[in-house]
Amino acid sequence: MSTILGLGLIIVSVYFLGQNIIFTTHLYSSWLQKTSATASVLALLAGVGSLTFWRRELGNFGWFFIAIGIILVFLNSAVILQPTSLWTFVVAMLAFASGYQLLTSGRIRF
Repeated sequence: MSTILGLGLIIVSVYFLGQNIIFTTHLYSSWLQKTSATASVLALLAGVGSLTFWRRELGNFGWFFIAIGIILVFLNSAVILQPTSLWTFVVAMLAFASGYQLLTSGRIRF
């Protein structure tokens, strides 16, 4: 039961911090932008697939493909970070720390 509660608290913390992050794409459309978006999806799929199915043979290449995919996502789009209140940040960090302790040890230590 504590692991489910811990996972729930981590998800709540990600929600509180993530509601002030906006991902957008560029307004113009070009051939290079479409190629970058396709390459990012393919790189992420190749990375997750190699980490899942071929861990011993191609495990190190999986992390490389995931890094390339993340870089291409940021090159293809824009990230807007809106201001976060101190209260939201404190609640999110407390939820994350409590959830992580519940997930790993089964109890909260203050």
